[in-house]
Amino acid sequence: MRLATYEYRDRRRVAVVDEDGTLRPLPGVSSLTGLLAEGGGLSELLDSGDDVPAGPHVSEVRLLAPLQPPTVRDFVTFEEHVEGVRRSVDGAAGVPEQWYAAPTFYFTNPYAVYGPCDEIPMPPGSSVLDFELEVAAVIGKEGRDLTPERAREHIVGYTILNDWSARDLQSAEMRVGLGPCKGKDTATTLGPYLVTADELEPRRDADGFLRLGLTAAVNGEVVGKDLLSNMSWTFEEMVAYASRGTWVRPGDVLGSGTCGNGGCLAELWGVRGERDPAPLGPGDTVTLTVEGLGSVSNTVVAGPEPLPVPAARRRPRNRP
Repeated sequence: MRLATYEYRDRRRVAVVDEDGTLRPLPGVSSLTGLLAEGGGLSELLDSGDDVPAGPHVSEVRLLAPLQPPTVRDFVTFEEHVEGVRRSVDGAAGVPEQWYAAPTFYFTNPYAVYGPCDEIPMPPGSSVLDFELEVAAVIGKEGRDLTPERAREHIVGYTILNDWSARDLQSAEMRVGLGPCKGKDTATTLGPYLVTADELEPRRDADGFLRLGLTAAVNGEVVGKDLLSNMSWTFEEMVAYASRGTWVRPGDVLGSGTCGNGGCLAELWGVRGERDPAPLGPGDTVTLTVEGLGSVSNTVVAGPEPLPVPAARRRPRNRP
């Protein structure tokens, strides 16, 4: 089943999406996040979705992000991506040994989620914008300290994720040693739909990975292609690690991390030793396509100028 959140005639609705793009709006439902939080609501839909009356076609509405997640964890599970970006950022070869120990992630901004066709403003103060092609798992049932085997039943579905990155801001901030800040803070695309986990089960390989083709294009030119099954950890293993000592709850989003072979521009810059293709700027359109999930296509527009904040003051170290 595919689920969409959309605006039509000034109303926000959630709908089941037919194969031909017909939307079947769910009575009284305006938030997929809220529906997931209710618990059994989505399970009932899986049994009765075909009985929902037909509404408008997807081409007649404005698609929104399928959900507004309470949290977004972004992992880094593609070895090839780590290798290329590391070479781009600091000129180092290979992958840090610690990367292999566990599926590392950081929390990104749930208030900066954009829909599959929304315009993306340039981050204030940045001139080196990049896309990042990912797939995200969405949690449908809360749990903690899960095993990978148990984690599978907690994943309700999947969607495309574009982790927009201001590489110039990111590079400067990460020298402090706390991880990404404003370099990752202003935009994350989700969409076009939430595709329920059962839809993708036939695409699972013998090792438990989802074998889906991934394609990235800038202004209509393909710059990257990979397979989701090149991840080094499964989504179930990612959920298990995320739940260690804490909770995952309905609506939480867990990004796969950027795929390899051109899943972002920075990786290509590292491989080629130059900024080719050029960083994104106003007027550029990025289209990400994932087999079984659909496509998102966002155009970059000019953003606001940064409001000034002073540099740190060198203060006396007085004591009471």
